[in-house]
Amino acid sequence: MSDNLVEVRGLRVHFPIRRGLIFDRTIGHVKAVDGVDLDLARGQTYGLVGESGCGKSTLGRALLRLIEPTDGSVFFDGVDVAKLPAQELRRTRKRMQMIFQDPLSSLDPRQNIESIILEGIRAHGLVDGRTLSRNRIVELLEAVGLSAAALRRYPHEFSGGQRQRIGIARALAVEPDLIVADEPVSALDVSVQAQVVNLLEKLQQDFNLTFLVIAHDLAVVRHISDTVGVMYLGALVEQAPSDDIYAEPLHPYTRALMSAVPVPDPDVEDRRERILLSGDLPSPANPPTGCRFHTRCPWRQPERCDTERPQMRLLRPGHLVACHYAEPIAAGTLRPKSADEVAAEQGVHVASTGGLDAAELLDAGRDQAATNF
Repeated sequence: MSDNLVEVRGLRVHFPIRRGLIFDRTIGHVKAVDGVDLDLARGQTYGLVGESGCGKSTLGRALLRLIEPTDGSVFFDGVDVAKLPAQELRRTRKRMQMIFQDPLSSLDPRQNIESIILEGIRAHGLVDGRTLSRNRIVELLEAVGLSAAALRRYPHEFSGGQRQRIGIARALAVEPDLIVADEPVSALDVSVQAQVVNLLEKLQQDFNLTFLVIAHDLAVVRHISDTVGVMYLGALVEQAPSDDIYAEPLHPYTRALMSAVPVPDPDVEDRRERILLSGDLPSPANPPTGCRFHTRCPWRQPERCDTERPQMRLLRPGHLVACHYAEPIAAGTLRPKSADEVAAEQGVHVASTGGLDAAELLDAGRDQAATNF
């Protein structure tokens, strides 16, 4: 048996751009996910980070076939989920569940909590009999820190953190092996975030779960993840064990993100280098040629970056990066340009970004085309 529960190869999700009142025609595609390879090890957590609009959520949904992939393979425990017929996919879905970003909109407001959780249990025929079903639901609620008193209540009667716990209990109800958690704590207060993150870690140990955690909060990802993947404009640009990627990021985009994370020591914070990115995130409907990050990269070299798309390659044990010049950048022999110099090369004004640094760009939430990522 493979150590990997999920193996993704060449995954692409392209949304057609249509135009015309009478004759509807396709004039292009939004390349939300464009050639992603990744592995999810059994019983571990893979953290996926990147700017809003980079395709993180689309990738997570494509793994479960909530969105149909355009191309590529998703092997779940050796079976290509992307090619399964409807009936077999339904049976396989018992082993794959999702925790959605907005806990309120993902719960049916017309159903009480007992009915919401019971729906999945009955759909997969896991428990027969009302008494056994109720006992199972009570056990699930207790596992996520809620009491049996919640059974008869409705989603709007709970706080955001409690609703997220209900969403987690619903995902656990069918005894899955894989859970895709899409921004599971982004809508919660900081104190509640810590409770939910700790809960996920505990449940992983208790139920031997494999997690794909999609987030933009680098601190949360570092705390919960064994492996971290950084995504930019539909593709992975770096992947490494959590401690390695935070200690020494190798891709210029990852370095910019990490440089924006505040350090609690004011002396270190004042001395350390901040990498400012110029320009806006390009549209996934018309991504740049060559390296997709070259339009904003301080280390850009026109002879390769503008024309040749870099492939993920192994630089250190377990550390993959998609950059032509990762070695000289890490060694310090290739020096970065200033934001003004990058903007001048690209023929844009730095003022167009409002002086945003990498952290602000990460949270800006730009919509690229009319597609919900």
